[in-house]
Amino acid sequence: MITRPLLEHIFAAASIERWNDHPHPAVFTELGKQAHKMVAAWVLGRAEEDAGRAVDWNALIEGGIFEFLYRVVVTDIRPPVFHKLMQDRATREQMGEWVCKKLEPDLTAFSPEVARRFRAYHRAEPEGLERSILRAAHYIATKWEFSFILHWSADMYGVDQTRREIDEQISRIDLPAAREILESPADSRLWGFISLVGQLTFQRRWAQTPRTPQTSVLGHLLFVALVSWMVSHEVGVCPRRLYNNFFGGLFHDIPEVLTRDIISPVKASVEGLDEMIRRYEREAMEERIFPLLPEGWHRELRWYTEEEFTNKTWQEGQIDPVQRYAGDIPRELDRDCYNPMDGHIIEICDKLAAYIEASVSIRTGIRSPALEEGKRRLYDRFRQARIEGISLGYLFEYFR
Repeated sequence: MITRPLLEHIFAAASIERWNDHPHPAVFTELGKQAHKMVAAWVLGRAEEDAGRAVDWNALIEGGIFEFLYRVVVTDIRPPVFHKLMQDRATREQMGEWVCKKLEPDLTAFSPEVARRFRAYHRAEPEGLERSILRAAHYIATKWEFSFILHWSADMYGVDQTRREIDEQISRIDLPAAREILESPADSRLWGFISLVGQLTFQRRWAQTPRTPQTSVLGHLLFVALVSWMVSHEVGVCPRRLYNNFFGGLFHDIPEVLTRDIISPVKASVEGLDEMIRRYEREAMEERIFPLLPEGWHRELRWYTEEEFTNKTWQEGQIDPVQRYAGDIPRELDRDCYNPMDGHIIEICDKLAAYIEASVSIRTGIRSPALEEGKRRLYDRFRQARIEGISLGYLFEYFR
């Protein structure tokens, strides 16, 4: 079972402000940074596959989640200090043990096996392709944020030291795609894609309603991806379905970087408006986003951004290769070769995120009729949500 403290631990990252000792033009949060990191990890992983190297995608996803959960616990330690401490094996092991004890009750309640792997991950030496990808993705996201910070902090004492520390870490990265992105960003289409997605950190959810904490569309993507991954574990799905449900959650709102976050009441206010917006999103994706990525990656990104809340499989050799399901995906199709994706899980987690955002704000005293009505509607619609006979309404009950 996914516990309320585990959900709160994830959502707390939306309140963890980064670079808060530097002037900056926007609020960068840990939730948004980690979302950007996983977008970069997908880009690097696909590039490694194109170069002929095998990527264990579910190990990469799990490693990214484990590193995120760890970082939220130790958020009070500034990154340069944190990375310095991690270079000492004894200190790294002691801190890992402390973090594991903090998270173990909720991870064990979710899955004893995941709790065991979490502990093993933070005890092991940081090596292997998947860890190299995550490390490079971390510094790509850091470099993108720091480019904004540097503009505003160029004359501050110590900012040159921060730049040198970042550059020193970047110099140790040996993945070819990461080197291209970091050394020649102006000439890199992949950097263009990562940078464009990063702009979702500037877009606020519930933008027309006072609310706390403010959450970005970028941070929202990671919350949906991570909870979709946990729900998929509860359901028990094949590896490719787990991969699709994570990255489907991570990419489901990518078109909003081109259209902004248009709230549901506006979409419903004019007949046909929702479909017109979707058509525009598809055209804009073709014109502005897909040219930044290798052609072989386009189908996967379409899979995640078109009909994103639809249960579907991809069956080669069919006249219509995409099969859609109003109900659950048939269990006989829960196999990697059918490329299944649970759009319904992603939709439930998307709406759970909105429900928690409204609930937390109301609980802290920042309320409005729009928040209260939104919360009520979400609860009424999803309190009886089920996937393959498993009730997910309890996730909404936590924050009622």
